[in-house]
Amino acid sequence: MLNLRRFVVVVSVVSAVSGILASSALSAVVTQNPVADAFVMSSDPSHDFGGAGALSVAASGLAKGEFQTVMRFDSSAVKAASNAEYGFGQWTVQSVTLKLTATSSGSPFNSSAAGQFSVDWMANDLWTEGSGKPTAPGTTGITFDSLPSFESTSDQLLGTLSYGGATSGATTYTLGLGSSFVTDLLGGNQVSLRLYAADATVSYLFYSRSNVTAANWPVLTVTTTVPAPAMLSTLGAMSLGLLGRRRMHK
Repeated sequence: MLNLRRFVVVVSVVSAVSGILASSALSAVVTQNPVADAFVMSSDPSHDFGGAGALSVAASGLAKGEFQTVMRFDSSAVKAASNAEYGFGQWTVQSVTLKLTATSSGSPFNSSAAGQFSVDWMANDLWTEGSGKPTAPGTTGITFDSLPSFESTSDQLLGTLSYGGATSGATTYTLGLGSSFVTDLLGGNQVSLRLYAADATVSYLFYSRSNVTAANWPVLTVTTTVPAPAMLSTLGAMSLGLLGRRRMHK
């Protein structure tokens, strides 16, 4: 009877610890701005606009043509912070969000209009931003004509998202955890995203990393955590240790 009571005590302690871990799961949160971003537009397909203060996604049938946006993030800080928090390789990606801050439309962009846009993870990170602006288009970075050469059948859709038509304020979008996208984050690699229209109406204008106000820049937020099996393994070791100590005392 005494051994049974001791076993119940041990199980109760482990259950309590399990409850604590479940209610306050270990997590690390890393936020990052792009290291490069640019928009491309069909009405000027041979020039880059990587130095513009805004980015755009717009449908192809609109008055000023189609716009797409590319962004690249350096996820090495995600890997470093998570390894420091949990131990090397003892973590996984829990969630990823992308924050965009809307602004009002002006030349050369289409008027803002609600609609759907999609976000793809890109397998190819070798595109360059360029320094062109709407008032002084560039020739050294990614363009509407060159963008297809950086697309791949390995690219992964991370979500089709809704833009409500706002011309100010920030909106945070949750991205899907595509396998290659997660692999990039786990490896601390460069991570490229492509944003493009998913319907015939959307026209979304938002600030780029070249905007003078850093608070307006796009933000990728990555939350990492310890996988559930690792947490259960830790609890199992704790329970065996407690039982062993009980037996030794007996």
